[in-house]
Amino acid sequence: MWKVAAWNVNSVKARLDRLLAFLERENPDVVLLQELKCEEPNFPYEGIGNLGYSAAVFGQKAYNGVAIVSKEPATDIVRGFGDGGLDEARFISATVQGVRVASAYIPNGQAVGAEKYHYKLEWLARLRRHLGAHYQSNQKFLLGGDFNVAPEDRDVHDPEAWRGQILFSDPERAALRDVCGFGLDDTFRKHHGEAGHFSWWDYRMLGFPKNRGLRIDFLLATPPLMEACHSARIDRDERKGTLPSDHAPVIAEFKL
Repeated sequence: MWKVAAWNVNSVKARLDRLLAFLERENPDVVLLQELKCEEPNFPYEGIGNLGYSAAVFGQKAYNGVAIVSKEPATDIVRGFGDGGLDEARFISATVQGVRVASAYIPNGQAVGAEKYHYKLEWLARLRRHLGAHYQSNQKFLLGGDFNVAPEDRDVHDPEAWRGQILFSDPERAALRDVCGFGLDDTFRKHHGEAGHFSWWDYRMLGFPKNRGLRIDFLLATPPLMEACHSARIDRDERKGTLPSDHAPVIAEFKL
């Protein structure tokens, strides 16, 4: 079984002990990380190396940052889209065990109508163009990360309160559908169709204890991988305890 996780750690330095414990406990083959908040030389290569992992990293000081952590070293590593646009440290892709994988950290957007909101929509459009230019939907490809968009009402604890707000506006949801239109499906929804599953909870206002969350973190797969997807879950326990990230890891297993 091939196990992959996607996790916005909200600072790899602040969450290092939790990351190392997660690697030991879950023993994943690949972990797609987001929001590292560190430059590449400051990534904890030694710590994960002691557990038998290597990392391909696209870092940035204090903000953003994505990585592919894997047991088998990644090859053919590409950082960014390479389309001539602004390449913040939000996208990295590589090949691991014959599968093309990518870690993505989609911009938050700040507020509907804000300049950062329009940047978010354009970033998602760039992602869609990148997929169309470099991939085929019939190849084994897995895109994971923090998408900062809740796709459907069942992915939001209070859809009416969130409707039209950032992370749940119609243009954002349409942009995400366009990305998936390349030929990607949600591994979690293959196994769990019901509402009430979330991957992010605000630190404020008892968001997690009251389960006031959103499902905005995904592992999206092309048909060859979707057919092989044996299970998927959200590791809610990782959101508990001391100094958690505000995101929980999403985990999927594949019979390759």
